[in-house]
Amino acid sequence: MNYITLNNGVEMPAVGYGVYQVSPDECVRCVEDALHAGYRLIDTAQSYDNEYEVGQGLRQSGVVRGDIFLTTKIWIANAGYEKAKASIDDSLRRLQTDYIDLMLIHQPFGDYYGTYRAMEEAYKAGKLRAIGVSNFFADRLIDLCHNVEVMPAVNQVETHVFHQQAELHAIMDKYGVVHESWGPFAEGRKDFFTHPVLQRIGAAHHKTAAQAALRFLLQKDIVVIPKSVHKDRMTQNLDIFDFSLSDGEMKELEGLDEKESLFFSHYDPKMVEWFYDMVKARKLRK
Repeated sequence: MNYITLNNGVEMPAVGYGVYQVSPDECVRCVEDALHAGYRLIDTAQSYDNEYEVGQGLRQSGVVRGDIFLTTKIWIANAGYEKAKASIDDSLRRLQTDYIDLMLIHQPFGDYYGTYRAMEEAYKAGKLRAIGVSNFFADRLIDLCHNVEVMPAVNQVETHVFHQQAELHAIMDKYGVVHESWGPFAEGRKDFFTHPVLQRIGAAHHKTAAQAALRFLLQKDIVVIPKSVHKDRMTQNLDIFDFSLSDGEMKELEGLDEKESLFFSHYDPKMVEWFYDMVKARKLRK
């Protein structure tokens, strides 16, 4: 495993295992499989509804807690100082741990400054080893960096060969914020796993299209959290440290960048309304 050093000196694995859309029924087994395959970064979120199962998987894996880098995220419904403060303790209980390695604000909505103050407080108390954000575009990231006491260590955003976030990456680099990719496989969109350029470059190194895509991001100093519920693919996604892409191959993959999301924009008013509708729907279910 390779590691990236965060702006507070904490070391973060360069490749992790994400559990977005992993059902609670499968999550314990998947987390155990990932840890046994060699992953040491596990990424979850309050909104994934599987924090408890992640905690169970960590405990049942037999891997020492100090060797695991655990990430979770504060959901919009818990935005604001008081709610966020309580939700951090709730996440600690669900994850069955005394500390969380990285806590992120999941979306740039609501009173995220209040949320960030709660994270800063928990960070100083030793409950969180590092804090950061997710889905923050450059304007909000810059504004946050100029108005907080503890600089964000990570910004987790949609990043893959078709949406490489080069301009945002430069801003993150300027402010000392590590770039972390969600959706490194674009959830298979645009025939990702059979894309001819990815396949050809992968085959030149006796690797798959997926491995070539992950290696590309690693060489851009971007942390990746690929997801699979299949243990053989988990192992394959981790097997990307024994080769390097040439400058020419990197340039060719850079040429795939379409500079726009394959999912949605956090600047789209309809998407912002969708997020808040989801929050309301969850409250009604409870």
